[in-house]
Amino acid sequence: MQTERVTYLTSAEHKAQLEAFAKARGESVGNVLREAARQYIAQPRDPREEEAELAAMVVEVNKAIPKMEAALDEMSRKMRETHREVDRMLREMGAR
Repeated sequence: MQTERVTYLTSAEHKAQLEAFAKARGESVGNVLREAARQYIAQPRDPREEEAELAAMVVEVNKAIPKMEAALDEMSRKMRETHREVDRMLREMGAR
């Protein structure tokens, strides 16, 4: 098999994980990446499957948004309360 070089960038952490994975299997990192790419390419994605995954993600995001809004509202309330308290303390100290 004639080969060609492919270079890609990854984090140091991911590189270390690849190296450890390959070592544990007694393979080279190149072989692990070739096999992973071969398997990935051999399994074409059905667009309907992708749509279903996106729809499921939308449901989860829509569930999370009210919780995020409530958390932001609570943080804002606490910030206003803290600001009032700091302002009161500064006035008592004569700094305001």
